[in-house]
Amino acid sequence: MKNILKVQIWSDVMCPYCYIGKRRIEGALAKFEHEDNVEIEWKSFQLDANFKASSDDNMVAHLAKKYGKDAKWAQDMLENMTNNAKDSGLDFHFEKAILANSHNAHRLLHLAKKHNLGSELKEQLLKAYLTDGKDVNDLKTLSEIAQGVGLDKDLIEEVLHSEAYSDEVKSDITQAQQIGVQGVPFFVFDNKYAISGAQPEEAFLETLEKVWEEGSFVSKPRIVNSTSGESCGIDGCD
Repeated sequence: MKNILKVQIWSDVMCPYCYIGKRRIEGALAKFEHEDNVEIEWKSFQLDANFKASSDDNMVAHLAKKYGKDAKWAQDMLENMTNNAKDSGLDFHFEKAILANSHNAHRLLHLAKKHNLGSELKEQLLKAYLTDGKDVNDLKTLSEIAQGVGLDKDLIEEVLHSEAYSDEVKSDITQAQQIGVQGVPFFVFDNKYAISGAQPEEAFLETLEKVWEEGSFVSKPRIVNSTSGESCGIDGCD
């Protein structure tokens, strides 16, 4: 029987550091001797479950208002994040970003997970929002993105025009609260250790190797790497 090391990742489509964190753990996995034995499970988390977009929203104004700062402060923050993303091979375009509620995107991710396409859809949703400036709450856009990774159009439409997988989204968020997740991305390795934030590749690789050497058992996750930055919580990104 094949040994499987399971990594659960709580993240939000609207979270820039979740995309950076995705790239960093992918980089660690590429260096991990047992990469083929690792299973990634994407878990839902919403930074603002009650968010409602308006036509005049833009990222600079949104951040300035959220933090009680001026537009220059917000622009500087976005430029720093953009430069950080470049180090991971990502190309952020916050000037094109369309703020949206991510609930429908998360519901589609649960459909994708059911068909073993969770990572593929997660990648395309993050790219759509952070790089391509697409509205990831627009049903037509979501359908096109999901079809692009191989999901059946009829299944997609059935989910988008119903409340399918809403309970699964809420369950993931409740589970995150129960284990003390304060911000995302948040990574749990075999229910043993957890990493909070978009840590360097080395931190992910070290944890993968540690968990593999110790073997698998079920316990409450213990945080082995925490961060004062490079994560997003309900109060914003640090």
